[in-house]
Amino acid sequence: MSVAGGAHWSSRFAFIMASVGFAVGLGNIWRFPYVTGENGGAAFVLVYLACAFGIGAPILIAEMLIGRRGQGSPPTAMVVVADESGQSRRWRVVGTLGLVAAYTIEIIYAVVVGWVLWYLFKAVTTGFVGFDGVVANAEFAAVLDSNLGMLFWTLVGLGITGLIVFAGVKNGIERAVIVMMPLMFVLLLGLATYNYFMPSGESEVHGFSAAVTWLFTPDFSKIGFDTVLAAISQAFFSLGVAMAGMMVYGAYLPKSISITRSVLIVVMVDTGVALLAGLVIFPVVFHNGLDPAVGPGLIFQTLPVGFAQMPGGYGFSVVFFLMLSMAGITSMVGLVEAVTSWMEERFNLSRHQSTVIVVGSIALFSVCSIVSYNILSQWTVAGSNFNDIMDVFSNQILLPLGGLLIAVFAGWAMKKEATHDELDSLSSGQYSIWHLLIRYVVPPALLIIFVMGIVDWS
Repeated sequence: MSVAGGAHWSSRFAFIMASVGFAVGLGNIWRFPYVTGENGGAAFVLVYLACAFGIGAPILIAEMLIGRRGQGSPPTAMVVVADESGQSRRWRVVGTLGLVAAYTIEIIYAVVVGWVLWYLFKAVTTGFVGFDGVVANAEFAAVLDSNLGMLFWTLVGLGITGLIVFAGVKNGIERAVIVMMPLMFVLLLGLATYNYFMPSGESEVHGFSAAVTWLFTPDFSKIGFDTVLAAISQAFFSLGVAMAGMMVYGAYLPKSISITRSVLIVVMVDTGVALLAGLVIFPVVFHNGLDPAVGPGLIFQTLPVGFAQMPGGYGFSVVFFLMLSMAGITSMVGLVEAVTSWMEERFNLSRHQSTVIVVGSIALFSVCSIVSYNILSQWTVAGSNFNDIMDVFSNQILLPLGGLLIAVFAGWAMKKEATHDELDSLSSGQYSIWHLLIRYVVPPALLIIFVMGIVDWS
């Protein structure tokens, strides 16, 4: 049975916008610029690009070609391709791992997207006027203490996501991403341009210049094993590998569209968006003398203070959180679509029934994530609460393990004729490079990430 009733992307543009929307998420936007600055600026960017194209792109190509070859949800696609290559049907577990990862991530991610939507509402209604460090910290603490507020905005985010997936691949996902992603790019460019022309003011620090220095001044003395490992991890997680979404999106890809060309565009756009986000976020941080090293709190505790102090801060804050909301929603769509397509196929349900079940169940489990920020924050297992456990389970175990198995399957288990047929736009030399990378470079890199994640957890 063909996944989603035989639905396919109508164009490469729609496919690329959906893939970039899935890859570009909240963590990608705030984390990549920060990691870049802390690890040598432009020197890290060069290492990251090598890892993105040498590790991230090959495995992304593998995931998409399996999806297109198998024409089914991830478990079914793995079985179809395994049968074709004379391999065990137990390879189904690789697709199942991706689905479990997508579902687990969505439970936590939906709550964070809810915060973004809530802060978009705050930006529209208050513009963060009068915010200083104390007020911003108190405001975010109040958000984490409000279970009803977090539940409401989580449901809003899931509702928007559900409506998009409910409408189907062409009428829902395509229509959403071909509007939301170009708009997000325009908003990013607009915000970065605004930062460029914003005067230094009393601080005598030109935020845009400081951000450019932070991001693009090479410091090769900071490049070491830890930096390379950080670049590998960032490339792997930034591209949304092993979360089932890319495999499902590959299943919707017509044979006439080149997987390799599309993936290279996705990697370049994903990296460009992350760097552009740095030129949006860090000029505000540096201009106002704020701390760029506060991690996730940068968005919800640090930036509102900057918005309150900068000229035009009201409009900037509204546009910023609107852009961030679209990044969060399009990532959620890919996660929900992966599980929904499997529900359709596995239980012979309609798209509408599957969407309601998947979104509804995520909403129920998201309550566990919400109360883990307050009521059950002290309920821990080995020192980790529900959110910590789900985060480690998905990001440090399921994703590296799933990616490793995808690479091994594509590089060693699949017949070369099958992979070559899916990548027929490549010359023999280009195909040989991909096959070499997916066999001998990607598996060791992902094995290192997996082992390091286990070590860190233990």
